[in-house]
Order: sequence, then C-alpha cells, then structure tokens
Amino acid sequence: MSNDELVPEDHPPGIDHRRERIRIETERHQIEGVLTLARDGYRSRVSDVLNASERDFITLTDVAVKPLDGGPTELHEYLSLARRHIVFAVATAETT
Repeated sequence: MSNDELVPEDHPPGIDHRRERIRIETERHQIEGVLTLARDGYRSRVSDVLNASERDFITLTDVAVKPLDGGPTELHEYLSLARRHIVFAVATAETT
C-alpha cells in the first residue's frame, strides 16, 4: 500500500494532519470540538498540544459549548481556548 492510498481523497496534498474530537471541561463549561493534530511525530497527540508551553491558546473547530450549571448548548464553527482554563481534556471516540 502506498502513502497515497492512506490519505483521504479530500485531504490537501502536502499537508500531514489529522482531526481528533476532544472534550474539555473548564470550571464553568463543557466544550467539545475538533482539534487538528500532526498525523504522526511531533504534536501528534492531544497531550502534546495541551502541554505546549509556547502556546497560550488551543484552537478547536465544530465546537459545542455547554454550561455546567445548565442552559442551552452553543454551537460555534471556531473557538480559541486559553489553556490555563482547562480542568481536564479527553479524546472522544470520533477521529478523522
């Protein structure tokens, strides 16, 4: 199997990334969205991005923000989240 066969048809040439859906909790919100990671190697794990000291924010796409104390869920195409507000983060089952 060649490398071309491993890359999805809609994957732009020369870009080696994958998308992973994660769930993050802050003190006030549960946030679920898609994090873009390197396909392999450096920054290929969620923990690599969360522990990157040179970055103060992480960026998510296709985001749902749910208040922990109740209320409606907000949907956003894009969200930048300050790492210092993250209480915990987990990868969900969906990965592309």
